[in-house]
Amino acid sequence: MPKSKVRKKDDSNPVVDRRTPVKAKSVGPSHPIYVAVMLGLMIIGLLWLVVNYIAGDKIGFMSDLGGWNFAVGFAFMIVGLLMTMRWR
Repeated sequence: MPKSKVRKKDDSNPVVDRRTPVKAKSVGPSHPIYVAVMLGLMIIGLLWLVVNYIAGDKIGFMSDLGGWNFAVGFAFMIVGLLMTMRWR
């Protein structure tokens, strides 16, 4: 079988970047209250689940929620984790 020919690249046409450069906004660090709320929500969610396992049947409103206690605890933690995406 004959060997295929190797094509040479045409270097006479330079590559042009067609994007317009955009300057990023200079944004400072997050406010300390934002960080406290973010960490607080994650800790509240964790404590909610721990208290549910340890004494959920002895606490009136927690025993009324039943299986929804998991949704409440995980909702607190997920909101805290979503806040980490905007943390600077």
